[in-house]
Amino acid sequence: MSDPVLRVTDLTKVYTARNLIGRQYVVHRAVDGLSVSVDAGETVAVVGESGAGKSTVGRLALRLIEPTSGTVELLGRDLASMRSSELRKMRAHATMIFQDPYTSLNPRLTIQSAIAEPLEVVGAADRRERARLVGDLIERVGLTQAHLSRYPYELSGGQLQRVAIARALITQPSFIVCDEPVAALDVSTQAQVINLLRDLQRERGIAYLFISHDLRLVRLLADRVAVMRGGALVEEGTTDAVYRQPTSSYTKSLLNSIPAGSPRARKFGLPPTTPRTTPHGPDVSMAVGGRSGS
Repeated sequence: MSDPVLRVTDLTKVYTARNLIGRQYVVHRAVDGLSVSVDAGETVAVVGESGAGKSTVGRLALRLIEPTSGTVELLGRDLASMRSSELRKMRAHATMIFQDPYTSLNPRLTIQSAIAEPLEVVGAADRRERARLVGDLIERVGLTQAHLSRYPYELSGGQLQRVAIARALITQPSFIVCDEPVAALDVSTQAQVINLLRDLQRERGIAYLFISHDLRLVRLLADRVAVMRGGALVEEGTTDAVYRQPTSSYTKSLLNSIPAGSPRARKFGLPPTTPRTTPHGPDVSMAVGGRSGS
């Protein structure tokens, strides 16, 4: 059996400050001794209430912030041992889709430049090859060549999130952190983006660490679920096991908080409407209450 794409062991992130006499004290324990792994082609969802430490885990997984203690192994390499030049090369294999595309994209760059920028950072491909790769990818994410000359302010939120996905995919990564990637979108656009991520995972075997508060989406998308509370892991297991037989009272309370049309749906964390079955699995558009479209 191959090693996980991501292995996090006893990960801790503590924010500290100093008082008036210079003594250090803990302000916030964002992540507290977390251990989790993600295999190739697998989606592991990290769920929990606001402030549980979910987004911090995503940033620690890519060493966008430094851990206080613990280890993060990505593609078999300990991130803490990497020099900045090595870490830059690793960015070609592991990246992140942020929640808000309006703030994650440079407003001064055209869409073509924004998508191609990661290739320039890692020194991959010449200008002509970059243009070809961007042109191929923009259509794969459901946009057109005409969008490439535009600026972020000229696109809708759904279009911008597709650009953010294209930007994340341009270096052909093996691992992507999806930090609430559809939270700011309307329900029909959510369905389109989620179905796109799922299709790309099947095609490329990408591993996703999917951070979300939407337990209905997680129920349909994730292979395994890690439930966090106050920075600590309170429960972890296959999605089916966690949703049908949660062992933690906290997990049970999260599942019971899902708006649902029936007691059974509430118990099992199912969407109000049972999703249609497609050749590739459940139709996500039904789970988020919208309809797929172009």
